[in-house]
Amino acid sequence: MDKIFIKDLLGRGVIGISERERSQPQDILFNVVIFTDIRDAGNSDDIEKSVNYRTVSKQLLALAESAERFTVEALAEDAARTILENPRVTRVRVRVEKPGAVRFSRSVGVEIERERE
Repeated sequence: MDKIFIKDLLGRGVIGISERERSQPQDILFNVVIFTDIRDAGNSDDIEKSVNYRTVSKQLLALAESAERFTVEALAEDAARTILENPRVTRVRVRVEKPGAVRFSRSVGVEIERERE
């Protein structure tokens, strides 16, 4: 299976459980691997036959800005569901991180993998 990836996409949004975390937007880092077949796009040079990573990036940034989730787990599920709405996507791996959320760590987060049912 072919892969399209988005690496270190930085969004901002409200995420967390404490009052301090919910009082203002925080950095949210997305890393995504999209599993799809890109042969038709490669042979035709037609973006319509692939998954447009610019479109997916915009969807993820909009999601980060609007979701207002308590957990990164929930935001990761939202992101996976959003990406799997594209009929060309068969499976997706989503990593969502909160940089600087825990003292003495660069980042904390979750990574999930979901596939079309």
